[in-house]
Amino acid sequence: MMRIRAQKQALSWITSSINQSRSLKTLPFATVEIEEISGTQPAEVHNLVQGTWKSSSKWNTIVDPLNGEPFIKVAEVDETGVKPFVESLSKCPKSGLHNPFKSPERYLMLGDISTKAAHMLSQPEISNFFIRLIQRVSPKSYQQAHAEVFVTQKFLENFCGDQVRFLARSFAIPGNHLGQQSNGFRWPYGPVAIITPFNFPLEIPLLQLMGALYMGNKPVLKVDSKVSIVMEQMLRLLHKCGLDMEDVDFINSDGKAMNKLLLEARPQMTLFTGSSQVAEKLALDLKGRVKLEDAGFDWKILGPDVDQVDYIAWVCDQDAYACSGQKCSAQSILFMHENWNSTSLISKMKSLSERRKLEDLTIGPVLTVTTEAILEHKNKLLALPGAKLLFGGERLENHSIPNIYGAVKPTAVYVPLDEILKANNFELVTKEIFGPFQVVTDYKKDELPKVLDALERMHAHLTAAVVSNDPLFLQASFDYPLHFYLCIMDVQHNLFEGIIFEFGFILAVRGLEWRPAAFSPTVVPGNSLASIFLNCENLHFQEVIGNTVNGTTYAGLRARTTGAPQNHWFGPAGDPRGAGIGTPEAIKLVWSCHREIIYDVGPMPQHWEIPHST
Repeated sequence: MMRIRAQKQALSWITSSINQSRSLKTLPFATVEIEEISGTQPAEVHNLVQGTWKSSSKWNTIVDPLNGEPFIKVAEVDETGVKPFVESLSKCPKSGLHNPFKSPERYLMLGDISTKAAHMLSQPEISNFFIRLIQRVSPKSYQQAHAEVFVTQKFLENFCGDQVRFLARSFAIPGNHLGQQSNGFRWPYGPVAIITPFNFPLEIPLLQLMGALYMGNKPVLKVDSKVSIVMEQMLRLLHKCGLDMEDVDFINSDGKAMNKLLLEARPQMTLFTGSSQVAEKLALDLKGRVKLEDAGFDWKILGPDVDQVDYIAWVCDQDAYACSGQKCSAQSILFMHENWNSTSLISKMKSLSERRKLEDLTIGPVLTVTTEAILEHKNKLLALPGAKLLFGGERLENHSIPNIYGAVKPTAVYVPLDEILKANNFELVTKEIFGPFQVVTDYKKDELPKVLDALERMHAHLTAAVVSNDPLFLQASFDYPLHFYLCIMDVQHNLFEGIIFEFGFILAVRGLEWRPAAFSPTVVPGNSLASIFLNCENLHFQEVIGNTVNGTTYAGLRARTTGAPQNHWFGPAGDPRGAGIGTPEAIKLVWSCHREIIYDVGPMPQHWEIPHST
């Protein structure tokens, strides 16, 4: 009975938000009624190719992640059915559907579509439709699903009107002589592909799709079939807003069929968001014609300046466990300065994690990792010397989540820093568990180089947070032996120890590494003035930002790893294949390339003659 009650409460939370009395007649684009999707009335998801919505002879049945009931039928294209999609992409030339010289009116058209779509998403009944649809297929709290729809709507607002054509802004440079001028243009790739995951079924595919369209490309879009119903409904909304049905193809398939499509259609560029393993395979198969936003083992460092413990604990809880930890930006490992050990941070994090419950979907099913796999990883970490369970590490209780998905309480495991750094342990500790799971460790004031070494050895550099308001901890960097002179007014007093102590104390309160080892004071008398030469070979100023590379890094007391809005770049760094999302810079980097056109129209010099060969 408790399981049934919890299940009913979770479904009630999804369906009780905002005016439920509105009918589908107010949503002319929609083909599903969310509250009625069930085993007896399964929704259907279709494919879009060459301007026509199409079914399939093969249906992939998706089960409700909260109760295991088959509730969505996806018309899935197998390897024998990719030909129409290949033909559709082949119709788009490499010069794209539009570019600065061809069909420039499409820039304005897409600006108008963005205006209409943003307005529609701002309407409560439409935003609530997508919020609840997201919750049905990728269960997360109403607030988290609302944030996804809100960011999407604000992104569309950012590219209304003339903002689309401003993405194609060009520049000119004077030439060598009269009549010559070089111009740089942003140029589309033409036929492209977009592959996106399950965890943000609206935000990620919509932002990348619109970026591709803005720059003049013809995309084929594949979203994880578990959640593809969300983008199917969004495409229908875009069509109502004026998008030509032939501008985008939409395919539901497994990995093998999609891989065959890519190899046969040979898109000029493929954007992939998802696992690192698949990303590397695509990079090989497509000969590097990819942009990747792959997985991230995302880190957070708490600096030496302890402050606002309640707030820091809350942000840590949100970063690690919101959306059940199923964010590519989720906090995977927390490095705490030893000063935090004397605070109540961990106990507060534990209390916050225990507030999460299935009834309001603040914790829920993990769609890519089973319960057994998560608990097995926990046990492997606990087998390391000095490791201990801080909280969680148990199965969720009283639920109907099917066994194919994970269901665990928010979990944190402490592992000593020295154990993490051991060669035999590092890969295990830094394995990404795409669920409500994090590793916690601490470091002493002279161990920041060890932390930086750990960050250097990681491979995925997506998001990060440096929680400190100390500007020197964040930014000052002198990572080499220092030699400097101090002037002292009175050499008659033995001030060496006082100077060293005072200097070391200043460094300590600034959160810097101070290791006073060998120093050689040299006194040069001169009336009442002396110069003292200190050779501080072991004095190092270490800082975090300048020694790390994560593409989206928050710094300061309010730093976080998750919750990227639409107004800043989100994407990895340190990899030339890295993709961004959200901003004009991201759109131009991912969905266009540079083309240089040099005009050289004359006039010819008077009395020009053919010169000698060179």
